[in-house]
Amino acid sequence: MKIAFLGASLTEGVYGGNYVRAAAARLPQHTIINHGVGGNTVNKLRQRVEGVLEDAPDVCFVLPGSNDALAYVFPATRAYYKSQQELPNGYLEPDDYGVIFRDILTELSLGHVLVLVGLPPMEYSPSAQAAMALFNAKTRESAESFNMPIFDFGVHFNTPDVPERPPWGCKPFSRLAIGSRRAGTIMTPSKRGAGIGIVLTGYTSRRPPPSKPVTCWLNGLKKRYKMGAGKTHALHADISVNHPRGVVLI
Repeated sequence: MKIAFLGASLTEGVYGGNYVRAAAARLPQHTIINHGVGGNTVNKLRQRVEGVLEDAPDVCFVLPGSNDALAYVFPATRAYYKSQQELPNGYLEPDDYGVIFRDILTELSLGHVLVLVGLPPMEYSPSAQAAMALFNAKTRESAESFNMPIFDFGVHFNTPDVPERPPWGCKPFSRLAIGSRRAGTIMTPSKRGAGIGIVLTGYTSRRPPPSKPVTCWLNGLKKRYKMGAGKTHALHADISVNHPRGVVLI
């Protein structure tokens, strides 16, 4: 049996844990296909349903809504979600999210795929948890209308004593390395080395990449990345996907 997983960074497995890999280890007799892409909002998941169906899965587990909740509750992140996730206003109202998620379930069902739905946890702050609850309610409502099984991860992973933390922010930067001006975005609560999420955008190839490694701060630790010919996307993936809890400071 083919089992597909559709979601964002939690599904891609970039936060240290990887529930898809754990599922694959427990289900060695089945083919596991990971369609997780970090940062995706529900509109991007909707665009990628066609790719899921091309794999002809028997089952698809969908874990949506975490980025939609963050965009909704933290206005300073909306520039990122507008430019990178193609949300016209940088966020969706819960009702609009529900409409798009229902479209996802409809298309998967029409493709004769058994759909399982997950409700993601949220532990960043009380306000983020409250927003996640709003979007999970819309996810649940759509799944129940299709009589689809629902797995609530928040019941098992959310804690009742989540501390207040600075709201996520988003600010531009224009320098990745000495002598190499590029555009990009830092998503961070604003404290050096304590950021949440990195996105590098607009890296052009008008000039050769810098010969010296790019210096970045990730989780307060200094990292250096060597950029060579054709490494633009590798750098983007390495930082924004594999180290999503860092902040880039040059």
